[in-house]
Amino acid sequence: MSRKIAFYGKGGIGKSTTQQNTAAAMAHFYGKKVFIHGCDPKADSTRLILGGMPQDTLMDLLRDIGEDKITVDNVVRSGFQGIRCVESGGPEPGVGCAGRGVITAIDLMEELGAYTDDLDFVYFDVLGDVVCGGFAMPIRDGKAEEVYIVCSGEMMAIYAANNIAKGLLKYAEQSGVRLGGIICNSRKVDGELELMQEFTTALGTQMIHFVPRDNMVQKAEFNKKSVVEFDAECNQAKEYAALAKKIIENEMFVIPTPLPMNELELMVAKYGLID
Repeated sequence: MSRKIAFYGKGGIGKSTTQQNTAAAMAHFYGKKVFIHGCDPKADSTRLILGGMPQDTLMDLLRDIGEDKITVDNVVRSGFQGIRCVESGGPEPGVGCAGRGVITAIDLMEELGAYTDDLDFVYFDVLGDVVCGGFAMPIRDGKAEEVYIVCSGEMMAIYAANNIAKGLLKYAEQSGVRLGGIICNSRKVDGELELMQEFTTALGTQMIHFVPRDNMVQKAEFNKKSVVEFDAECNQAKEYAALAKKIIENEMFVIPTPLPMNELELMVAKYGLID
């Protein structure tokens, strides 16, 4: 039975880069079979796995050929190490709710049997705004059982992570979803490690891994590859391997305790993030 994981995080935090590199590490170093379901309208959750090639999104195909002609074969592509990929996509710009595309796409993938029994992990890469019901759907309706929040020691990233934890808390009882931890995608800000340790402890969870900032990530992206595919022997690939191993072996799943805003501001102020 596959484990279903949702990755959340503030826009621009490196969430999609982190999840793709983690998926690549799981497949390459540990032989895990992974399916990535991109739930961001930008449809950029699978590009490093697919060599930078844009993938036809499920919502585009629905508009072009109709639901009755949608099959697993025409929406799911395989990339690095056999990782299977699908992108939900979204409505035409300025028309409709992108969150509805997430609901439609996941429901259709389930109906078509895309999440096959041989998979070890199904990743949902979700836009960080849990205010919208569509983007909250993976945790609201129990599609994902585990959540990892990608964060950094920057003020807005921490605020976003705390808000995502609030959304998770709201749905935890009805759906059974649990927080597996915080992934710190480091930005090399002052006191980052200490702040993240204090923040995750206050949330009642763990910092499952501290991913150091490394130019190798950008070099790999310029070459349209994950770090693991670009250079599996480099230090950064080993960091993603360590993160993948921790997720594979993780047994700490909690209902988070988000901080009230005044407590959160006092915490980040200690580290010089608020004047």
